[in-house]
Amino acid sequence: MRTFEEMYNYVKDLPPKTIAVAQAADEDVLEAIKEAHERGIVKAILVGDKEKIERIASSISMPLKDHEIIDTKSNLEACREAVKFVSEGKADILMKGLVQTAEILRVVLDKEIGLRTGRTLSHVAVFESPYNRLILLTDAAMNIAPDLKVKIDIILNAVDVARQIGIDAPRVAVLGAVETVNPDMQATLDAAILSKMSERGQIKGAIIDGPLALDNALSVEAARHKEIISPVAGNADILLVPDIEAGNMLYKAITYIAERRIAGIIMGAKRPIVLTSRADSSEAKFNSIMLASLASNV
Repeated sequence: MRTFEEMYNYVKDLPPKTIAVAQAADEDVLEAIKEAHERGIVKAILVGDKEKIERIASSISMPLKDHEIIDTKSNLEACREAVKFVSEGKADILMKGLVQTAEILRVVLDKEIGLRTGRTLSHVAVFESPYNRLILLTDAAMNIAPDLKVKIDIILNAVDVARQIGIDAPRVAVLGAVETVNPDMQATLDAAILSKMSERGQIKGAIIDGPLALDNALSVEAARHKEIISPVAGNADILLVPDIEAGNMLYKAITYIAERRIAGIIMGAKRPIVLTSRADSSEAKFNSIMLASLASNV
């Protein structure tokens, strides 16, 4: 898949998934659900204040006959009910509504009803690129300063998403400020170890190389100029950033400076989680729901 249009043309022919929304009484969230439903991707279980949900739905001309509403009064109750629907297999995707991220993640990680798998939760973004392919970026939102063990989980989560968008053996560029190993830069040491682990089959399902700077991870010409010989350089499918600051700035540069279309979901739980920001465009929210629909097949 090279574009979100190609992704949609694939997803629209699949049976619609069920998405459970925690605290759904939010106009932006319901607008995204409305569009995703109208385009045949999802039907929803809307958890929250029933009266408010119905009032907002009416104001945006959103029919509710194909959706289920679960009436709750508190954020905690809404999160618990939505997570339970996913945990019990009655929903394929979890989505954050008008609640804080920490509130819903606390329930996601609950040992009784949560969605734990033993793998680290991480954010996986997918964006359209000028290189005629979709590229994945991780982790721009969850893990502040991941160590080597966490980075392995982050890679595996991204690989799961890559496979669902048609990349069977994704090439992972472990990013750094430079493309050489520097003992004073932990990101380059981690990159070298991850590369060797991949080479020896300790991390399966992907081709990993690094450290690579962003230019030679994406541009064949940049890699050639720097005389980098690598199966990943210039052709990366997944960009693994060293920390949340680098990831967050790159994510927002892609969105606001490059103006590329983008989607983002949380992986590592039993089912994908849509945690969009209120600042995200309606298109980004729709794309994220579409991506989660695909990722729910993992």
